[in-house]
Amino acid sequence: MPKTIAVIFGGVSNENEISVITGTMCANVLKSGGETAIPVYISQKGDIYAGELLADINSFKGLGYAKAPRAVVANGGVYTLDKRGKFKKFSKVDAAVNCCHGGSGEGGAVCGLCALAGIPLASAGVFESAAFMDKYITKLVLSALDIKTAKYAYLDRDITDYPTNMPGFPLIVKPVNLGSSIGVEKVENHEELKSAVDCALIYDSAVIVEEYLKDRREINCAAYFKDGEVITSECEEAMSGGDILSFEDKYAGGGKSVLPADIPPNMAELIKNITKKVYSKLNMRGIVRFDFIISGGEVYLSEVNTVPGSLSYYLLSSGFKDFYRVLKDVIAQAEKDYSAIKSKKLLTTGILENVTAKACKLGRK
Repeated sequence: MPKTIAVIFGGVSNENEISVITGTMCANVLKSGGETAIPVYISQKGDIYAGELLADINSFKGLGYAKAPRAVVANGGVYTLDKRGKFKKFSKVDAAVNCCHGGSGEGGAVCGLCALAGIPLASAGVFESAAFMDKYITKLVLSALDIKTAKYAYLDRDITDYPTNMPGFPLIVKPVNLGSSIGVEKVENHEELKSAVDCALIYDSAVIVEEYLKDRREINCAAYFKDGEVITSECEEAMSGGDILSFEDKYAGGGKSVLPADIPPNMAELIKNITKKVYSKLNMRGIVRFDFIISGGEVYLSEVNTVPGSLSYYLLSSGFKDFYRVLKDVIAQAEKDYSAIKSKKLLTTGILENVTAKACKLGRK
């Protein structure tokens, strides 16, 4: 039986436009498989819109998306509003897919919205979304799991001097909460470091300064959960036009990739095992991409993307028709998980029945 799926994308994020590509793709893949997709777009101002026209990427040229009705996500579905802001239509949904890149959309807010609205979410949960959106918290989590990462230092906007534990040059400067390589720079000396940190702090409240792993090869591996098993993709090697993968490499045709990556079988297996370990230990759900670096014969986990670009369909399937089956699997798992949660008892103690009327009143000075 066809399902109704809310596809949530956009967000108050520097990656809003990239999210539109992912969200419209996801909505159309679901529609092509016979499901009813409700595109839900969050603008950079935080306004929410919903409607069929938002499945067309051309609707986002100029402010075309604003022709769609404003919307509210609540009570297990999506309300659309009339021009006076009154509820016009309610669409019950079976599940939602989070396609927001960056910002609070990827960082846990959409997960929380769906949890409060009583909507099964076929994506990563609140904790892992928030943790892995922050590159500093990512380092702490991976360290606790004994996963190798590049050496780093954490700098916030109140920094007056660089810490003594800084890795040696060259370094990579990364805004803590941004993705898509926005604000990422390789630096060779203190002057370049100061300039890059100042630039990154325009976009974010803190930065990670990380050692530049030499002779690096950037390897990606995606995963999702189905019927008690973490399923991983083949490893992909992403190649840049320079020293690091840039925004242009990822989205403007500047880079290229090789799938499967031309790496030794034992190294590919190690990468898949690390992917499965992190995914499993955090009890993750939905499609997640793990970005690794191979350097000097060692494997380092660089970042964990809980809402990967285009939902990593190109890693997990042979094309959009095949990817529809992956989306069906993660949606079915979301419904199963939500049913298990709803079966748990909510405790009501009755303590309020015995609270006196004066108990919560403020005393006078």
